[in-house]
Amino acid sequence: MPPKKIKIKEEPINDTINNEENESEKENEETIEGIDKINSLKSLGPFIASKDNARNTVYFSDIPQVCKDEPCMLGVDEAGRGPVLGPMVYGIAFCPITSKQALIDLGCADSKQLTEEKRDIIFDDINTKEYANTCIGWAVEIISPNVISTSMFRRAKCSLNEVSMNSAIGLIHAAVDHGVNIAEVYVDTVGPPEKYQAKLQAIFPQFKITVAKKADSTYPIVSAASICAKVSRDHALKVWQFPEGLTLKSNDFGSGYPGDPVTKRFLSENIDLVFGFPRLVRFSWSTAENALADKAYDMEFDEPDSEKPKYAGPKLTKFFKGTTKDGEVKREQCRLLKERFLDSCVDF
Repeated sequence: MPPKKIKIKEEPINDTINNEENESEKENEETIEGIDKINSLKSLGPFIASKDNARNTVYFSDIPQVCKDEPCMLGVDEAGRGPVLGPMVYGIAFCPITSKQALIDLGCADSKQLTEEKRDIIFDDINTKEYANTCIGWAVEIISPNVISTSMFRRAKCSLNEVSMNSAIGLIHAAVDHGVNIAEVYVDTVGPPEKYQAKLQAIFPQFKITVAKKADSTYPIVSAASICAKVSRDHALKVWQFPEGLTLKSNDFGSGYPGDPVTKRFLSENIDLVFGFPRLVRFSWSTAENALADKAYDMEFDEPDSEKPKYAGPKLTKFFKGTTKDGEVKREQCRLLKERFLDSCVDF
C-alpha cells in the first residue's frame, strides 16, 4: 500500500513566529508522505495532523542510550488545562542526572515566560542539536477535547484533575516500559501537592518524587517537559482539521481561553442550534454551556412509562403450582397439547 499523503497548511496562533515557519506559511501547502516520527519542529505539525483529533495521541521520541544506562531525572508538566478550546497536552522530558547542563544550555525555563518563537527554537534544538538529542528524550500525550468532555460528562464522572493525573501516571509508566532508567521524578502539581506526591509515591515507590507548585520555573527538566507540551498544543491548534466542514484558521478562534474576545466571538458565531459546537470545543466548560443555554434549542427527553405492562408473560411461580397436600402434582396441561387434544403418556 503506498504511503498516505496528507496536505497540511499550518497557521500561526499569533504574529510572533520564527522565520522558518513564516516562509512556509506564506506559500504553501506541503504534501507530506508517511509522517510517523517527529525529528524537528517542522515535522511536528504534519505528524499531529495525521492523527484523529477525536482520540488521544501519545508520542515518544527516540530514547537516547545514555538514558537507559545512567540514572535519570524525569519532569512532568501540562499545557492547555484552562482553555475552552482545543486539546490539553501532557509532556514529560528526561535526561541523566549528570546532564543538567544541557538543559541550561538549551535555555529551558517556564514555558509561560518564554515567547512562542523561543519555545519553538528550544523544541527544535532538543530534537536536532547533537548535544541535546543524545542525552534528552521527551514524550507527550495530546488529550482530545472530545475525550475531556465525555470524561467529565459520563455517568461515572471523571474530573479534569483525574484526567490530568491519569495522563501523567501513564506517561511515567510508558517511560519505564521504554527502558528509561528513572531515579527522580519532578511534577508540576495538580491540586494540593502533598496529596498528589503521596499518590505518585504509592504508585512508584522506587523513585524519588517531588511534586511542587510552579515546578516548571524551579526545575529545568520540568521546564523542558512544559516546552514540549506547550509547543505541541500550539501546533495542534494550527493544524486542527474540522470534521464539521468548517474552514477556519487558528487565529479565527484565538487562544482558547474563556477571556479571549476572539474566542468569545468564535463561540457565539459557531453554534449549531441542535448539535452545539464543533469538536474543537470542550462542551464540559461552563463557558460553552452558558453560550449554548442562550442560543441552542432546549432538548426534552421522554421519561420512561412508569405503568406496568398489561402482559409480561407467565409468572415464574405458575410453574410450581398444582401440588396437593399429599404431594400429588396436578398441573394445568400446556396449551400446545390442549389445543391438539394430546396427552402426555408415562406408561406404554
